[in-house]
Order: sequence, then structure tokens, then C-alpha cells
Amino acid sequence: MAKTIIVGIAGGSASGKSTFTKELAEALKGLRVCQLHMDTYFRAPGERPVAEAPVTGRSYRDDNHPDTVDLEKLKGDLQQARQSGEYEVIIVEGLLTLWDKEIRDRLNLRLYVECRPDERIVRRLRRNMGWGLSFDEIADVYLDLVRYRHDEYVESSKWQADFILNGSKPSPIALDAVVLYIRSLL
Repeated sequence: MAKTIIVGIAGGSASGKSTFTKELAEALKGLRVCQLHMDTYFRAPGERPVAEAPVTGRSYRDDNHPDTVDLEKLKGDLQQARQSGEYEVIIVEGLLTLWDKEIRDRLNLRLYVECRPDERIVRRLRRNMGWGLSFDEIADVYLDLVRYRHDEYVESSKWQADFILNGSKPSPIALDAVVLYIRSLL
């Protein structure tokens, strides 16, 4: 079986994870690359946990908790993609990529995309308003719950990364360095 390199990319909501993943896949043109995006593993809305906001006590569907994502299916798909021999590089991208120990232990390279909270909330507002949500809906859930989950699950996993990348000002040098490293492993 040919060697398969597995790259994990984590970071906060709207930090630039998906953008970096797309740029990395494009920079690896010529290699067989598989992308596994954690967002595609969300459980059905009725199966996601509901949480009480720590300060306001309001209840929200908790889309930033590990139980929201079918991590077992993701792990199975990751294992299947690796064992298939079809891919030289597998990229696993999502909030909890570095939080989950089983996923983290399978990674050959661990990346964290860092972006300041004020910039991430502005990006999140723009993105989610484009999906039809109101400013107040987005701001309320962010202030009441998302930022606490970020501290609990995402920010705390940053220290598992091999490299922390700048999500505010993506660097072509950082992208080139990551690509060079991946190619050197192959």
C-alpha cells in the first residue's frame, strides 16, 4: 500500500480553516487528495444536544459540542479512505479535529488556524447572515454559547498543533512550507 499522509486542520468558527483547506488541496495538485470536512458529519438537528447558556440560561441547539458531530462515522470514513490506497493525502478539517484524541493520533501533521475572536465573529455574522439568519440570532448564540464552547473544546486543542497558522493574514510562505513538508513525507 502506498503511503498516505493525514493532515488535520482545526481552528475556531470562521477562523479560515475551510479556506486554508481549499488552498492546500489546490497547492497539492497532482497528488490524490481526499478532504473530510467535519461540518458534513453534523447529526440531524433533532439529534444534536441542547445546552443552557452559562450566563443567560437560555437554551440553544449546541452545534459546537462534540456530540453534535458523528465522530464515529468520520473516524470510519477516515480509516476507509486511508486503507483504500486511493489517496496520497487526506485532509481532515473542523472545529474538533485536534480535540478528539483518536483523530489526532492518526494525523501526520496537525495544523491550527488562529484568528482573533473579534474578526471571527464579524466573519461569522457575514457568513450566517448570507444564510438568512438575523444579526441578533447570530450574536445571541455566539455570545451566549459559542464562545464558551470555543474555549472548552477548540482553543484548548490548539496546543496539540504542530504549527499555528495566521488566519487573519494567510501567508503564502506558510502554505508553501506545509506543502513542502507533506511532499517530503511522501
